[in-house]
Amino acid sequence: MSSYLNRFSCLLILLFILLNPVSLAAQTDHPQDDNMPEYYVKASVLELLALDHDTNAHMVEEQLVKVEVLEGKFAGQVLLARNSLSGSAGIDIIIDKGDRVVLYITERVSETDGKSEIAEIYVVEKVRTGAQMILLGIFMALLVLIGGFQGIKALVGLGFTGLGIFMVLLPALAEGRSPLLVTLPLLVAVTLLTMLVVAGFSRKALAATLGTTGGLMVAGLIAVLVGGDLASLQGLGTEEERLLLYIENVSINTRGILFAGILLGALGAIMDVAMSVASAIEEVKKANPALTQAQLTRAGMQVGRDVMGTMVNTLILAYAGGALPFLLLYLSYQSPAVYWLNTEFITSEILRAAAGSVGLVVSVPITAVLAGLLNRNTGRMPVTNHPAASPKNGSGNRV
Repeated sequence: MSSYLNRFSCLLILLFILLNPVSLAAQTDHPQDDNMPEYYVKASVLELLALDHDTNAHMVEEQLVKVEVLEGKFAGQVLLARNSLSGSAGIDIIIDKGDRVVLYITERVSETDGKSEIAEIYVVEKVRTGAQMILLGIFMALLVLIGGFQGIKALVGLGFTGLGIFMVLLPALAEGRSPLLVTLPLLVAVTLLTMLVVAGFSRKALAATLGTTGGLMVAGLIAVLVGGDLASLQGLGTEEERLLLYIENVSINTRGILFAGILLGALGAIMDVAMSVASAIEEVKKANPALTQAQLTRAGMQVGRDVMGTMVNTLILAYAGGALPFLLLYLSYQSPAVYWLNTEFITSEILRAAAGSVGLVVSVPITAVLAGLLNRNTGRMPVTNHPAASPKNGSGNRV
């Protein structure tokens, strides 16, 4: 019992040492911009005014909107904002009285008194955080209601994941650091913390963590080997990825971002399979302590095969759902398969699904072998008093 806990503790310390430089780098201050301030604030639409048809010669109209600012420096003030309308669905922001919107406000120095004044106010988006909070509230309530204390622990693990992504991963990537060297240690640390929260310092937590780590490393290796030289992917398949090239003063490794995204997308499914296998082996061991290491491993493999089939579908369908608009676009314009199957975007999505699925499949035997090893019998089993084994006394009665 103490041996595997010692190994588990050593792993935790090692991960802390590995992640510490990354954390410090992620907290580096950025230089401040010398330009006048700009703000993004929420506001409520009070009234829609007339359209300004003479804005420019590019068929863009500007709708004048009376709004009340709800937060920040200008809270409570009633201002006049502009809403640009080009007649393009998906670009125009269609608003009505009573809607909540996000404003972009800039300031400038007044030429008369030298004080700051509002230069421009534009409507840039509708407020959707209210719907997000309702959705998250339903999710968290159901998780706690159905999962009980385990549901609460799952939320804590989810919190660790969110903090790792937003406090460590994204700042480090924004500084131009190696995506794989940042992402892999971070995901291993997130896995370890999640397993510790869900299962505590236990054999199944250790086996599931190591199994997940093995699956992630294999998925990363497949992504680098196939996506690098074989497929010649550059990580520039979408407009958002191409925009990364224009960030000033930072050199973003877009290919590395692609590979890091593959690991990030596969982590949840791999963790799920690894924990299912490790938990099953521990329960089998409790039900029959006499089982050997080989028997425990075989039991874990059987459970892993069952879970594997559904989880691979989960990964494939998730990526297919993300690529659905693009696939429909290619088919609607009757683009030949030889073209769209070789586009960087479709190849990247196939790589995401395939590499994640390979990592998921590989995690099953790794976890099964490790869980069987950790739950094996380490000594002689205690002898139980079975009636057939009890000696007889002189009168023929069982002792």
